Amino acid sequence: MLILQNLSYIHPNKELLFDNINLAFNRHDRIALIGNNGAGKSTLLKIIAGVFSPSTGIVCTDSRPYYVPQLFGQYNDLTIAQALGIEDRLKALKEILDGHVTEANLTLLNDDWNIEERCREALAYWGIDGFDLGQKMKTLSGGQKTKVFLAGISIHQPEIVLLDEPSNHLDTSGRHLLYEFIKSSSNTMIVVSHDRKLLHLLDSVCELSKGGIVVYGGNYNFYTEQKAIEVNALNQDVRSKEKALRKAKEVERETAERQQKLDARGKKKQEKAGLPTISMNTFRNNAEKSTSRLKGVHAEKVGSISQELNELKKELPDMDKMKFGFDDSTLHKGKILITAKDINYGYGEEVLWRQPLSFEIRSGERIALKGLNGSGKTTLIKVFIGELEPKVGTVVRADNKVVYIDQDYSLINNMLNVYEQARQFNHSALREHEVKIRLNRFLFTKDYWDKPCSNLSGGEKMRLMLCCLTISNQAPDIIVLDEPTNNLDIQNIEILTAAINEYKGTLIVVSHDEYFLEQISVERTINLECL
Repeated sequence: MLILQNLSYIHPNKELLFDNINLAFNRHDRIALIGNNGAGKSTLLKIIAGVFSPSTGIVCTDSRPYYVPQLFGQYNDLTIAQALGIEDRLKALKEILDGHVTEANLTLLNDDWNIEERCREALAYWGIDGFDLGQKMKTLSGGQKTKVFLAGISIHQPEIVLLDEPSNHLDTSGRHLLYEFIKSSSNTMIVVSHDRKLLHLLDSVCELSKGGIVVYGGNYNFYTEQKAIEVNALNQDVRSKEKALRKAKEVERETAERQQKLDARGKKKQEKAGLPTISMNTFRNNAEKSTSRLKGVHAEKVGSISQELNELKKELPDMDKMKFGFDDSTLHKGKILITAKDINYGYGEEVLWRQPLSFEIRSGERIALKGLNGSGKTTLIKVFIGELEPKVGTVVRADNKVVYIDQDYSLINNMLNVYEQARQFNHSALREHEVKIRLNRFLFTKDYWDKPCSNLSGGEKMRLMLCCLTISNQAPDIIVLDEPTNNLDIQNIEILTAAINEYKGTLIVVSHDEYFLEQISVERTINLECL
């Protein structure tokens, strides 16, 4: 059992991250914890794990949770055994087996006589059985570090498991192992992830935001269906409020016109009746006060409805605003852009790929590059765009414009602010206010324009990159995306997906996110096998 009572967390800079979180998790629950970047998902996991302390509230649990972090830099100088917290037990077991049966060693071992066997089995399951437990963590890749901590679940055998973006650094085969592990696990599990294939395996969804936490009693499919219902209801509310605003303005106008006619008619009657000037002034003042009162009532009503409408519109999803809007006139579907014949890449006498590669890439195609980590996907991309030439074979590239969006969004210059960055792509000489309209469309309001690009999150850099491409206006012949979803939350992945699906040119994608590849309608795959 795991209970969260009145949890809140305030950053050291005094910013409230979340407040009044109350949740109870039952044994064997498998929960997806989702929310936009910055909502506090990782912080909440760390509070449950005991890494952070809440500003208010308490965490009640009858067993210690096991935590798989998203980032591993703090473990680089530790051995695998130290990072997993099992070095003392392994050392105690070795000393006992060597004849040093002391009270201290027996206490450290705590009757865990099969820990070595569990370590071997766990590392073998995750495909890292060749590793020495005394090996330094800094010698491992990101995916290997993730697998070390995932292996720790079987080693420690906890009742509660906390996973923070566990598939981020895993290749396709590693992800499949993770999916199978989650399907077969009986642990209570809380998972932060933007991997929608993984999210579909979990039993219920908790959505975290500044407003608190909302529980959806079904898997991610159920969650998306409920959100669609909410958005449809919200759209209906917006349309209803827009209708009410039009009606209120119409009534305001009709009332003002009617009052003007009444005032004019009353004035004529008073003039015909030959009333004294003082009486005329009194009647006129009363009429003006009455008109002013009516105007105020209607203006207040219109203002109130208008404010309610603006509040409703703020809750609408932003995806529909974020379109590339390219001029596609130079794209010719079916045109051969790249022809590769028996190519391979290598250093010295060594070549990279098991078999030479031969293929054509035509305008309008959607292609995925797949292969294990280290199989040369990024190398092949650089061959495509002309940064590298193959060691053997030939590549013929038609004259074309390529945009390469890597994992770090290197096209964004961190030395510039947001507006300066947008201006770098203003090849069509848009006016300043037009550039700023585009920035607003991609959620970069006035408050962002002077913000350094170095301070943007991964999702913000992705949105700025998309915005810059819309400002340049002319559609590139090829867009290359290298692991585009790795550092994005679900909202930003959906924004990226919607923008890509509007693009008519050639798309080449490196991604282990199979759900994302399905959503952008990838048509064929180039598989890479290294020697």
